[in-house]
Amino acid sequence: MSKEMLEAFRILEEDKGIKKEDIIEAVTESLRSAYRRRYGQADSAAIEFNEKTGDFRVFTVREVVDEVFDSRLEISLKDALAINTAYELGDKIKFEEAPAEFGRVAAQSAKQTIMEKMRKQTRAITYNTYKEHENEIMSGTVERFDNRFIYVNLGSIEAQLSKQDQIPGEVFASHDRIEVFVYKVEDNPRGVNVFVSRSHPEMIKRLMEQEIPEVYDGTVEIMSVAREAGDRTKVAVRSHNPNVDAIGTIVGRGGANIKKITSKFHPAKYDAKSGRMVPTEENIDVIEWVADPAEFIYNSIAPAEVDQVIFDEEDSKRALVVVPDNKLSLAIGRRGQNVRLAAHLTGFRIDIKSASEFEEMEDQYFAVEAEQEEVPAEAESVEGLEVSDFAEEVEVAQEERDLPVEEASDLVLESEVPEQE
Repeated sequence: MSKEMLEAFRILEEDKGIKKEDIIEAVTESLRSAYRRRYGQADSAAIEFNEKTGDFRVFTVREVVDEVFDSRLEISLKDALAINTAYELGDKIKFEEAPAEFGRVAAQSAKQTIMEKMRKQTRAITYNTYKEHENEIMSGTVERFDNRFIYVNLGSIEAQLSKQDQIPGEVFASHDRIEVFVYKVEDNPRGVNVFVSRSHPEMIKRLMEQEIPEVYDGTVEIMSVAREAGDRTKVAVRSHNPNVDAIGTIVGRGGANIKKITSKFHPAKYDAKSGRMVPTEENIDVIEWVADPAEFIYNSIAPAEVDQVIFDEEDSKRALVVVPDNKLSLAIGRRGQNVRLAAHLTGFRIDIKSASEFEEMEDQYFAVEAEQEEVPAEAESVEGLEVSDFAEEVEVAQEERDLPVEEASDLVLESEVPEQE
């Protein structure tokens, strides 16, 4: 070890971000491990580092005893007095060992230990660095592709952009500079994995924070985002300043702010007329957030009109939305997209009915209610007298007295039903 070692430590600290103290500790541990391999024990070994010369010195510590049983741990009083007449029984004496005695195996062991420490330290630094950027947007360069991922170089690591995290229709080439949303950072035995996305709803929120000052300073707050990447997004916003219009602020003059956001994405769709892929824009609907869930759902169905919102008594997160007949297809949206985004935005399970469907459903409901309330006359009881018993007694009275049915019925009623004042 020499001053070249100090220079190597300095380079590692600057290039890899590994502290010199951690490297020294790793080398110290490796020398102690090598000594244990060479001599079968390490408790008696003491490693010292000279920061001026860059040298490591290895010492063994032996105790002064009358009779020596292990020369690696003990020294006789006679031999100790030969070194220094002041030594007494029980004293500890340090003996410097020449590192060359460890041989090639010891050097290799030290190297392996240092490399392992460096790998762990580098991985910890990488993990902590990118963990701080979790749920944020980072810029990177497209490096390479395979069947599962686009690999994006973020500086000291390649992040993984999976197919489901890509915007349908977006195409990139190697060395393209792109922005990605870091949504998960993992540290596992194989190394640090950083997962990024361009389709994540939170990416819209972070882009608005970057591009719109009122969002960045908290004057306008983005409450929720529902997104089908590359096609359509709904954003619910509120203003904490009565003098600031939340929707107008997000949209910007002439839609300038929205255009800044959509310009970050470059999806393309197949055009049947031209027979080629053409650029498209992701539509962003900005909706006012309100605390009243019925009004919030009403707003979220836009651009369709809503007649009424009815909540399920048994399921607090389910709602029925009634819309005019001519607005049903608009409320549902293409392939159910509008109502699906509204449900994600509000957190409610939403059922859509047209006004005529709802009216028919109400008529059926009230008809069933009426049937349940109506009791057939032949099923009624007369003052506690069951119909079956009453009919039998009328028949008996009719046979015994040879009376018409009406007179027999009156006779039975008079005998069974007590007079009431």
